[in-house]
Amino acid sequence: MNKSHLRGAASMGSLLLALAAHGGAMAQESQQSQLDDVVVTATRRAQSVLDVPYNISAVSGEAIEDAKMTDAAELMRGIPGVSVVDRGYRNSGVINNVLMRGINVDSNALGDYAVSSVAPVSTYINDTPVFAGFLLKDLERVEILRGPQGTLYGSGSLGGTVRYITRAPKLGVFEGAANLTGSNVNGSESIGWGADLTLNVPLGDTLAFRATVTRLDYPGLTDYVNLYVLDSTGAPSAPGGILSPDAAYRSQEDADTVDIWFGRAALRWVPNEWFDATATYARQSDEIGGRRQVTRGVDGFGNAYGDYENGSVQLEPSSRDVSLGSLEMNVDLGFATLTSSTSHYEHEGSSVSENTGFYAKAGFLSFYYNYPRPMASAERAYSDEATIQELRLVSRTGGDFDYVVGAFYNDNTLIVTQDSYLRGFKRWWDLLTGFPSAVSGDRDFIYRRHEEFTDKAVFGELTWHATDTLALTGGVRWFENEAVNNTFIDVPLYTSLSQPVTATFRSSESKALFKGNLSWAFSDDGLFYATVSEGYRRGGSNAVPLSGNFAEDPRWQVYTSDSVVNYEAGVKGRLGSITYDAALFYVDWEDIQLNTATPAWGFYVVQNGGTARTYGLETAIDGRPTDALHYSLGYTYTNARLSENVVSPLGTILALDGASLPGTPEHAITAAADYTWQLGGDVNLVARTSGYYQSGTRNAIGGPTFNTPLAGFQIWNVSATLARGPWAATLFVKNIFKEEGVTGEFTEAYMGTAPAAGYYGNGSKEFISLPRTIGLSLDYSF
Repeated sequence: MNKSHLRGAASMGSLLLALAAHGGAMAQESQQSQLDDVVVTATRRAQSVLDVPYNISAVSGEAIEDAKMTDAAELMRGIPGVSVVDRGYRNSGVINNVLMRGINVDSNALGDYAVSSVAPVSTYINDTPVFAGFLLKDLERVEILRGPQGTLYGSGSLGGTVRYITRAPKLGVFEGAANLTGSNVNGSESIGWGADLTLNVPLGDTLAFRATVTRLDYPGLTDYVNLYVLDSTGAPSAPGGILSPDAAYRSQEDADTVDIWFGRAALRWVPNEWFDATATYARQSDEIGGRRQVTRGVDGFGNAYGDYENGSVQLEPSSRDVSLGSLEMNVDLGFATLTSSTSHYEHEGSSVSENTGFYAKAGFLSFYYNYPRPMASAERAYSDEATIQELRLVSRTGGDFDYVVGAFYNDNTLIVTQDSYLRGFKRWWDLLTGFPSAVSGDRDFIYRRHEEFTDKAVFGELTWHATDTLALTGGVRWFENEAVNNTFIDVPLYTSLSQPVTATFRSSESKALFKGNLSWAFSDDGLFYATVSEGYRRGGSNAVPLSGNFAEDPRWQVYTSDSVVNYEAGVKGRLGSITYDAALFYVDWEDIQLNTATPAWGFYVVQNGGTARTYGLETAIDGRPTDALHYSLGYTYTNARLSENVVSPLGTILALDGASLPGTPEHAITAAADYTWQLGGDVNLVARTSGYYQSGTRNAIGGPTFNTPLAGFQIWNVSATLARGPWAATLFVKNIFKEEGVTGEFTEAYMGTAPAAGYYGNGSKEFISLPRTIGLSLDYSF
């Protein structure tokens, strides 16, 4: 960041501090301007966020809409204690990009293919555990629960849980909203647009229907400047003949186009006072033209890359479709509420990845005689499908004891495929050698993985209200997991080496986890809490072959669940017009799961290895000193490191004790403020600003090929909304100072340029944040 950016950021920071100080001075004369009481259901009961005895944040759907947020990266940057790896829209449904309390050991660059292990942070859509990457549309609120939540939620987690609560249909109310947004991103040559339409329709006294539809069409900003010109077969054209090393190149501007359709429909039935049912169906389709990732340095000809340029020799599109259907029913039994949540989701996608740089740096191209115009394409696909049932009984409050008990069942099928091609190799081989039977085609790698997971669990919590101010809670979760893995592999390009192999392995495990919590209301508006809780994520099997050309060591066959013990203590409450929340945490992490590949034949596997510990401080304040002014500030300190070496099943040391865990900054600051002017009648003007700062992070654990430093950064946004009656217009600027905000990278050492091997592109790239975006949004509600 240059000096002018620093001055601008400092000025905005000073403005926020001034607003906070101004608010403190006015607090006594504005006691009536208390913050709205935020009600959440994180404990499976509706209660104020200030009464929840652990660290939780909540963001209203209205706040998300006012800020014109569309993806989780922007949302999560505003939450203290949460960090994200911003990969853009490409493959956005493959891997959860949300991190909490430093619980992550995988490389930030992971995300081109679906992995077997589940994410350390669990994600819910209402009561369905699924990571789907849905757009943030028509939400009631988002709840962020830090720390393990296995005794309240069916799906296990290590670092925390994010719940996206959608707006339910409203009985007896006809209403709707429409939005049209246009924007331009720095580096793009065109205007992007998005449109939303939401309707709520009553169908008699007991039935209501609600639906929302969204279309996003963004032109892209990344220029692919080293693309091969392709012939009719999809191989690089050969202007000097097949045996000549000559190649033709072209550029494509704004290649990372975004085309997304999203829709959700819900039907709610409330026939009487004791029964409530809601059926919901959501679907999203993404077509993404390429990566929002940029290459540094030079290509094989020595040409330096400019802003927003990518050195891949081929386009890297991705597409996906995800659908989720659910039925949630609540029955008031008088003494308790019985809830049933039944859901089914299907999530599938595909992508093309540039692997030529990887082949060159790993020496693979020499195995293929450094054939001219090398172009290694990895065509990957995934399918994730599950049927989930959860039953939950939540007692009525008011007595000495409260309880939550539940049962959970998840039947999950995960399929991952990869077909790798050396485009144009066979035609070159046939012409050069005259032995066409020696090579089967351009495809050099086939991989198929089919996994079945069955997860059964019972869970519950019991709270004893020892006094009017003191409560003690104990929780337990018992789970049983079963996994079956069928994996197929072949290296078919050379017919003499082809030996298709299928391996199958079954595994199972069961375990009990516990939680203890103490909460003390030390005043009418103050709460102290302390918690010890255990968390886990499921294990499974890798199913590597044990015989034949692709034999691997049997020690790779199984990976077990990893677990954490989370210790935290905090205070929260209200002082005049300010709410506050502060928590200290310490986490021990054992049997860490690491997504990796076998050293012999490159099977995608998960391994256990090593321990880690994280500790830190999470703080936040939120104030509304007057009806016009609102502000928030947050600071998080996280120290996340390995506490012993990470060792492969074969005994190889992969990372050393004391290494920083990737993706989580040691220091992070969030800030926001808004001010409303009443201009007379029903006209008002709202000005908003928000900022995020994080210190430097690491890209991965292990050696220097992946474990590189990533610089700290800050991102500032501003907007102004002019509203009159049902109409509103918002002018916004995101990332004012064009901060790169790098959160991951494929390094030059891993897949950079290699002209000696005939590769003149450059596959290295950095994951940048969305550059400066200027837009205008129009809203109409009815």
